[in-house]
Formats: sequence, C-alpha cells, structure tokens
Amino acid sequence: MTQAVLFDLEGTLYIGERAIPGAPEAVAAVRDRGLPCRFLTNGTTRSVASLHDRVRALGLPIERDELFSAPQAAVAFLRSLGSPRCLLLLHDDLLQDFCEFPQSETDPDVIVVGDIGARWDTELMQRLFALMLGGARLVTLHKGKYWEAGDGLRIDIGAFVAALEFASGRQATVIGKPSPELFRLALGSMGIKPENAVMVGDDVETDVRAAQALGMKGVLVKTGKYRPELIEGGGMPPDAVLDSVRQLPAWLDRTQGP
Repeated sequence: MTQAVLFDLEGTLYIGERAIPGAPEAVAAVRDRGLPCRFLTNGTTRSVASLHDRVRALGLPIERDELFSAPQAAVAFLRSLGSPRCLLLLHDDLLQDFCEFPQSETDPDVIVVGDIGARWDTELMQRLFALMLGGARLVTLHKGKYWEAGDGLRIDIGAFVAALEFASGRQATVIGKPSPELFRLALGSMGIKPENAVMVGDDVETDVRAAQALGMKGVLVKTGKYRPELIEGGGMPPDAVLDSVRQLPAWLDRTQGP
C-alpha cells in the first residue's frame, strides 16, 4: 500500500515559470489522503531558499523541509570526505550552499559540476581533463541527458560529464537522480520503505526506472520532457503513464485497494 509520494519538480509540477494545470490541486489532494510528500529535483541553478521561493510563487503547497535537491545531497557527500579542496563549477546562486568548503582553482581534491550554461567550452573541458589526470575527483550533481526548456529539449550536463569520463578513464560520482542517494534521503526523512512509496516524474530513466530499481512504484507523466519515442526500446515499463499529475489522486485511489 502506498504510504508516501515523491514528486519530481521541473516538468512534473511546473515548466519554466508556470505550474502544470492542476498540479497545486493534485499535491493538495495527495495530502488530503494522508500521504506525506517529498519533492526531488536535479535542478542545480538555485539554492534551497531560492527554490522554495520559486515553488511557492507558482502556487505549489510545498514546505522548505520537503525539498530534496541534488546540491543538498552533494553537500552531505562532501562533508563525508572531510574538508576537501573544491573547484566549484556551479551557478552563482548555489555557491552559498557550498561556502563551508575550501576552494582551489589549480589543485582541487574534488571538481563539483552543476549547470553552468554557456560556460562549457573546449578550454574548460581541457582544464578539467588535466585536473582529473592529476588526481582530482569529479563529482557531478546529476548526469541528465537533456531537459525541457519550454521550447524543446536541450542538451544537459551529462554529455560533458560522459566526455570527461571517456577521455580520463575515470568515472564521476553522480549525486542526483538516477543515483539512489537522493531517493534514500527523501525516504529516510519520512521513515518510509521504498516498497511503500510512489515516485512521479516526467523522465522515464532518472525518475521512474531509477525509483523502480529501489523497489518503489514509478509513475510517468506526459508533460515536461516526456516524448513517446524516449520510452521505447526496452527497460522496465512504468507502473502507470498519466497525461499529467492532475490524474495522480484518482490513480492512487484505484491502486490503494480496499
């Protein structure tokens, strides 16, 4: 029986600066059924405070302590390493969340990679490649292939990370979805086992199948980055495919049993 619901944010509850129609009501309806909620995002351009301001401005009934972001998980991971020297390739708004770690441009222990937009170029890639050959560890806040920009799909940082892995022969540590850590942090905050949770998202790989691999149910919504051709070609099918998150409460009612 479902005891909690995890939601993806971008593409599932909102796109750009607008909420998905019916999304605020769907979240409220899930809460009305007595189910705690957590909200997971691989977004790496906003601090937790800025992210909370954004979702509240969109009318989404989300509390700050219900948000679980890849940057939050990265901070926890870096703390587990002690106090590593870091090269932070992050959006300016995120730097405040990592200010406890010493920084080095030339001799970092860890390279932390997030979304940096047009700053990706061959000079930066060569620099990171050389640092990795010198022993620096690559930590990426996620390894997404693409994201929905509102006017179509855009290439994501996973492509640059994959190139660095290929050239250096060293694997990056992936923090965000589909890595299990973000899911486990969210579930642990509620004391819920994976088999009693549902994950709802617009990405069949990073949201749905990653959750299913941990034992959760995975629900795919046909908004955001969803494209029919992207779910073809094998892999575990979603437990449900819904036109949008507004259909989630009714689906939960049908699957909860007597």
